[in-house]
Amino acid sequence: MTTWLCGLDPRWSMAAPSCFVSTIRRNLENEEPQDTEQCPPQALALDLDHADFLAAMAPKPVIILAKERDFFDVRGAEETYARLRRLYRLLGAEDNVALFVGPTGHGYSTENREAMYSWFNHASGMAAGDTDRTFGGVLSSTGEVPFTAEPEIRIEKDETLQCTPKGQVDAMENTRTIYDFTREKSQQFAAARKPLSGEGLQKAVTDVLKLPAERGEVPDYRIWADLRARDYPTKHAVVYSVDTEPGIQASVYRLTKGRWYSRPERTGKRALLYVAHLSSDDELRNEPLIREQMQAEPDSPLFACDVRGIGESRPDTCTPGSFHSSYGSDYMYAIHSLMLDRPYVGQKTLDVLRVLDWLASVGHTEIHIVGRGWGALPATFAAVMSDQVKQVTLKNALTSYSEIAESKHYEWPLSTLLPNVLAQFDLPDCYEALQAKQLRQIEPWNAQAK
Repeated sequence: MTTWLCGLDPRWSMAAPSCFVSTIRRNLENEEPQDTEQCPPQALALDLDHADFLAAMAPKPVIILAKERDFFDVRGAEETYARLRRLYRLLGAEDNVALFVGPTGHGYSTENREAMYSWFNHASGMAAGDTDRTFGGVLSSTGEVPFTAEPEIRIEKDETLQCTPKGQVDAMENTRTIYDFTREKSQQFAAARKPLSGEGLQKAVTDVLKLPAERGEVPDYRIWADLRARDYPTKHAVVYSVDTEPGIQASVYRLTKGRWYSRPERTGKRALLYVAHLSSDDELRNEPLIREQMQAEPDSPLFACDVRGIGESRPDTCTPGSFHSSYGSDYMYAIHSLMLDRPYVGQKTLDVLRVLDWLASVGHTEIHIVGRGWGALPATFAAVMSDQVKQVTLKNALTSYSEIAESKHYEWPLSTLLPNVLAQFDLPDCYEALQAKQLRQIEPWNAQAK
């Protein structure tokens, strides 16, 4: 928080952010997910980095406190220091910026605290004190910084430090928590929102999801080998990798009765498009809804889609097997999407819209879209946006974003959430609009995904 506050509050006279400053590039390349508050929304879209926030302090004194063995890459701290030195030099205050690298791992340990004392005493002109000791790490500074040792610390009792009777604010009478404020804000938005439909709803969806105004030409695609013996509803299947935007592909399974090695067969206008919850491959085996829809429409070919980050395109970055964990790959891509000002749900919706463009290019201009769980969100938004979608079936779709905002606990991950959505619309607006497309809802999920 020190780093962000440096760029926001002019009252600070000096700063010493510890065990955080690096570069966003280093964190991303090292697959190092960070806390939500450490990832400012739109930062990447605005081309901001850690150095930019600290630069807002210039020419006031700043020392970057890093650690040699920290998971926040010390190389990024050195790069940030180099950028700041150039700026401070131009301002005639190069002595006012420094870097200290302690030898240990993450934490505000003694060597970093003593570097902070020394820097603050130096910057404020206070005496350093008499000691034979010196810095417990490497100090980089163009000026002379006398060492200040940490005095003996007396650990206070918890009761002495408590500023409330029990040490917790939420234990006090009439306390309002962050959940109370969030719930009230959601209710205020709901009271102020006007019902949206038609072009008004489409514009709101476009704005909130950050969808492109134009999608360009029909996407190119690659053809995978024929898939057999996978216990799908049909004996065979072929998979197409559809280029939804540069460097991004959606995996689209097309079920076939016989072997198929080439582009999709033209079999008429109508087709089923299933948008998977977590994996088309798994759900083609185990999701009863797919077989039910195929039996209801035996003449409509079925395509199953893995949007980015799901199924075949699911990354195993960060820690292997960490997809669902608090700091796993799903979270990392979701939080960086917010920093890019491109919500992950919006990117996945674009995948579905591009798959619809591709299906239209092979003759399927009347689509029954079927979405489940997480996949029901991009399926819903794509159905709102596309005239090509004629029918909609959703299973385990989120009831509303308001319910999440007004719940203390919820089970939907960051990758399914949309910043500022409740200021413009909520999912029931979409569901109401989709009644005109024969919307069928099956077992909707609440905030707890139940």
